[in-house]
Amino acid sequence: MKVEDNIFVAGHQGMVGDALVRRLNKEGFHNLLTRSSAALDLRNQQKVDAFFAAERPDYVFLAAAKVGGIKANQVYQAEFLYDNLMIQCNVLKAAQQYGVKKLLFLGSSCIYPKYAAQPIQESSLLTGPLEESNQWYALAKISGIDLCKAYHQQYGCRFISVMPTNLYGPGDNYDLETSHVLPALLRKFHEAKKNKQEKVTLWGSGQPKREFLHVDDCADACYFLMLHYEATEIVNIGVGADLSILDLAHKIKALTGYEGSIGFDTSVPDGTPRKWLDVSKINHLGWKAKIPLTEGLAAVYASCKNEAWW
Repeated sequence: MKVEDNIFVAGHQGMVGDALVRRLNKEGFHNLLTRSSAALDLRNQQKVDAFFAAERPDYVFLAAAKVGGIKANQVYQAEFLYDNLMIQCNVLKAAQQYGVKKLLFLGSSCIYPKYAAQPIQESSLLTGPLEESNQWYALAKISGIDLCKAYHQQYGCRFISVMPTNLYGPGDNYDLETSHVLPALLRKFHEAKKNKQEKVTLWGSGQPKREFLHVDDCADACYFLMLHYEATEIVNIGVGADLSILDLAHKIKALTGYEGSIGFDTSVPDGTPRKWLDVSKINHLGWKAKIPLTEGLAAVYASCKNEAWW
């Protein structure tokens, strides 16, 4: 990429898209094309075609998606499948039609089988059944990966796909009904301390293990891969270590200074028992995560002072 190139960051108002904009600006890329979902509905093929025809982006980071935690995935099954399929199909088709030089598609680690061997290698894709609680989102992302491959094989498009692990950082969603586990716990423990609650209740048993990557590390990895990776095979992005939800809760309890107890709502499903990505591929390419979880959590919690619920 050259600094004068037009770069479309799809989903720039989301956590990953915003981090990508920060990373590109840091490298001197200011010719960025961004549109809010209100200004450009990526589910609408005609509007997407008109945008690409008028703006002619040279490079695309496809970070736009409908996302959410376990509860949101269970409630909005059709929207998680339909909206994400439409976004991907429209953007990838337009990128091929209007001669985009290279596109990076952001998938998700939920594409892997529920009981995949740990750490999860890229080759585990489609080797077993998905986790039921987020299968609709996962199916959409798997379709996006295969569509990138199809455009590469049929038209020679330079479309690459990356699979980040669980992300956290600036711009996260703290809505307790739709958020992922880490921001939800930050808010729960903070509010419990503020309101002098005796107990914070975790969804599920607390036993599942997860890996957490700071979104700025994810953006750095995406930038690195856009410059240095050309193959159609997917690439995991992660830190190479995980911890249980209960251990994460204890870290956040200590960070917030909450002194009450921790309970469990086992009526809520745990989701995948463990999700720990094998990151040897991206490490061998020359990239490693830089932000430790303890450091990242502290920075994120400090920034929460700007949230309405603080």
